[in-house]
Amino acid sequence: MRLIQAFLLTLFTFLIFNLANAQTTGGKISGTVLDDAKKPLDGATVTLLVAKDSAVVSTLLANKDGSFTFQNLKDNTYIIKATYIGYKSYRSEPVISRQKPVNLPAIILATAGKALNEVAVTAKKSYIQQKIDRTVVNVGALISNTGANALEVLSKTPGVQIDADGNITFKGKSGVLVMIDDKPTYLSASNLATYLRSLPSSALDQIELMDNPPAKYDAAGNAGVINIKTKKNTIKGFNAVISADYAQGFYSRTDESINLNYRINKVNLFANLAYNGQHTYRRLEIDRNYFDENGVQTSSLKDISYFRPISNNTNIKAGMDYYVSPKTTWGVVFTGTISRDHDNSPVYSLLYGQNGGLDSTINTMNTSKNKFDSKGINLNYTHKYDSTGRTLTFDLDYIRDVSGGNQLFVNDTYLPDGTLTNSRTLHDDLPSTINIYSAKADYSHPLKGKAKLEAGIKSSYVNTDNAANYFNVIDGESTIDYNNTNRFLYKENINAAYINFNKTLGRFSLQTGLRAENTNGIGHQLGNAQKPDSSFANHYTNLFPTAYFSYNLDTAGHKVLVLSYGRRIGRPNYGSLNPFTFFVDEYTYFSGNPFLKPQFTDNYKLAYSYRSLFTFAVAYNYTTDVQNETIHKNGNIFISTTGNIGQQKTLDFSVNTNFQPAKWWSVNLYTEVYNNTYQGEFYTGRLHQSKYTFSANGNNQFTISKSWSAELSGFYNTSGTYGQFVSIPTGMLNAAIQKKILNNKGSIKLNMRDVFKSFSPSGTITNIVGATATYHNFVDTQVATLAFTYNLGNLTHSAPKRDTGGAESEQGRAH
Repeated sequence: MRLIQAFLLTLFTFLIFNLANAQTTGGKISGTVLDDAKKPLDGATVTLLVAKDSAVVSTLLANKDGSFTFQNLKDNTYIIKATYIGYKSYRSEPVISRQKPVNLPAIILATAGKALNEVAVTAKKSYIQQKIDRTVVNVGALISNTGANALEVLSKTPGVQIDADGNITFKGKSGVLVMIDDKPTYLSASNLATYLRSLPSSALDQIELMDNPPAKYDAAGNAGVINIKTKKNTIKGFNAVISADYAQGFYSRTDESINLNYRINKVNLFANLAYNGQHTYRRLEIDRNYFDENGVQTSSLKDISYFRPISNNTNIKAGMDYYVSPKTTWGVVFTGTISRDHDNSPVYSLLYGQNGGLDSTINTMNTSKNKFDSKGINLNYTHKYDSTGRTLTFDLDYIRDVSGGNQLFVNDTYLPDGTLTNSRTLHDDLPSTINIYSAKADYSHPLKGKAKLEAGIKSSYVNTDNAANYFNVIDGESTIDYNNTNRFLYKENINAAYINFNKTLGRFSLQTGLRAENTNGIGHQLGNAQKPDSSFANHYTNLFPTAYFSYNLDTAGHKVLVLSYGRRIGRPNYGSLNPFTFFVDEYTYFSGNPFLKPQFTDNYKLAYSYRSLFTFAVAYNYTTDVQNETIHKNGNIFISTTGNIGQQKTLDFSVNTNFQPAKWWSVNLYTEVYNNTYQGEFYTGRLHQSKYTFSANGNNQFTISKSWSAELSGFYNTSGTYGQFVSIPTGMLNAAIQKKILNNKGSIKLNMRDVFKSFSPSGTITNIVGATATYHNFVDTQVATLAFTYNLGNLTHSAPKRDTGGAESEQGRAH
C-alpha cells in the first residue's frame, strides 16, 4: 500500500509540474503521417527545419496513429520533412508559425518501390520496437525463425523462457497469459505447448510483450500478457504467400503453409492454412535420494524416460470482412486445429538400497495415442462514427475444444538377477470437452486537447468436462480402477467492465485505467462405486487499476521516461482444481487441488528509452498466494500438484539496445538481471529461496549483398529459482543465411538451431521432506532447416482488418 501511495504522489507531483509548464506560450504545428493507403505510419521520422537555412529545430517520431506535434515554437517560417523506411521522403512547402496552432493536411508518403512486375520492395522492420505499454517483436526480422514453430520462436524472444515441457515464464515469473490475435486458446499448459509447436513461424507476424497490460486487457496472467499476432493480408486483388521447409534433427520434420487473400469491392476473403509433421526426441533423467528422520540415506531411485512423439498438426484460419460503408465493417472468422500424435515412451527405473546396491529394476512400457480438436467462430463489428476516431466494436466468440488420450502402461519389476517378481498393466481413457462463450464491446471516444476515453464490457462462460477412466488389465480382462477413475465438471462465469483515459499535455502523457472483474466458479467431482461426490464454489469481485506516465526529457521526444503500475490476477487452471490423482509411472503421480486460491500481483516499472534505440528498465513485482508446481512424497512416490506457496518478490533490471556497427551489420541485444524471492509455509514445510539470474538474448543481422543476408543469434541464462525448482545455466546459438530469388518474390533460407547442442534444461527440486531430487533433459533442439517462401499477387495495400476476439482471460487455464 505504501508503494501505491508513493506512486500516486509521484504521479500527482509530475502532473502539477506539467500543468505549471503548460502555461508557457508559443506556436504549435501538428499533422499526421500516412502511407498511400491512408494507413498511419507509426514511428515515421518527422523533422522541423528553418525554411531560411534548413537548420534542424527538432526531430520526433510519429505516434501510433501517425500524429505528431511540435510545440513552443518561435515566430518563424518552417519546413516539415517526413521519412520512413521503404517510402519516398516528403518535404513540405514553407509553413508560417505565429503563436496560433497550425494543423497541416495529412502527409502521404508514397511507396519507394516500382510496380510489382519490375521489382518488389519491402521495408525492413526492426526486430524490437518499444511502446509505452508493450514491447513488439517482429518475427520475420530474424532469418533463424525460418522453419521454427511458435514455441521455438518464443524461446528466442527477450525475457521469455521455455522449459523442456513447454511451460512458459516471462521475466522470471510463471502465470503469463498467452493470447493469439488478442484472444485466448483456452488450453492447458500441455495443450497450449502442443498447439504452439503445431503453429509454423511462417504464419506469425508479431509478438507483443506486456508485463503491465492496459485496462482494456483481461486482468488474468500475473506475469503479464504475451500476444502472438498472426499474419493478416490487406492487399487488393488476389495474393498468396507459400512456404515449405524440411528440417533434420534427431528425426526429420516438415512444415507447409499458405496464406491467401482476395479483396474485391466491399468483400475481403482470407485464409491461412498450415500443416506440419513432427517427430521429436527427448530423454529425461531423474535422480532421487530418500532419507530417514535422522537424515540417513535409506534408498535411491534413478528414472530414465524416453519421449519420441510423432505428431501431425493442421491449423486453419479463414474468414471474411464485409465493408458495409467506409465507416462500418462486419467480419466473421473461423479457426480450427486438428492434432494427432502417438508415442512409445519407455521408462526404466532403477531402485537402489541403503548400501548403494541394486535392489530392483522396473521397466514401464508407455504407449499412447492422443488427439486434440479445436473449433472456433468469431463474429465482429466495427463502426467509426466520424473522422475524429470515435469507434464502437464488439466481438462474439464460441470455441469448442475436444481432446482425448489412450495410454497403456505395462510395468514389469525384476530382481538384479533378471527374475520377474511383479507385472502390472494399466489402461486409461482421458476424454475432455471444453465449451467457451464470450461477448465483449469496446467504445473509444477522442476528447479535446489530445485526450481519449475508452470503455468496455465483457462476459464469458466456460463449461469443462474432464474424465479419467483407469482400468487394471489382468489376463486380458479389464476391470475399473476406482481409486484413480474420476470425472470432474467445472463451470465458470466472469463479468468485467473497464474504463481507460489517456491525455497528452506538452511533454507529458498520462494513461490511467480501472478494470472490475466478477468471478463465479462451481466445481463438481463426480463419485464412483468407491468414492463419494464432492463440490465447491468460488465467488469474488476485484478491482484492477493501471497507470502509465511518460515524460519527454527533450523537445524532440528522443529521451522518454515512463513510470507504470498495474495489478493482476492469476486464477487456477481448470484442471488444477480436479482433486483426483493421475498416474504417470510407478513412482510419479499428478494430483489436483480444489482448495487453490487465486494469486494477485502488483507490478511497478520505471523505464528510460532513447529514440527506441536504447531502453533501460527497473521493475518490481509482488505476488501473494503464489500458485506453483509443488512436489511432495508419499513413501517412494513423488506427487506433483499445484499449490499456494506464499509470496514472491521479483526485482528486475533490463537493458535493450539496437545499434549498427557498420552499414551491413545491425545488432539487437537484450540483457536482464532479476532476483526471485519466495517465502511461505506449505505442506512440504517452510520455503525460503532467493536467487539472482542473468539472462542475455542477442541477434546479429548481416547484409552481404542485395540478395544475400545472414544472421547469428542466441541466448544464455544462468541458474534461477522458481518455487521449489532451481535450474542450471543453459543457452543456445543459432545461425542462418538467406538468398532472395525470382525477382525478390521468393527466398531460400538455411537455418541451424542450437549449433553447439547446448540447450539442456536441468536442475534441482528442493524442499522435499525426506528426499532430494535432480532432473536432466536432453532435448532435440539441434535442427537444420531448409526453407522456401514465395509471394504471388500484387502489393497494393487496402485498409487493414481489425484484430478480433473477445476471450482474453480464460486462455491457458483449461486442463
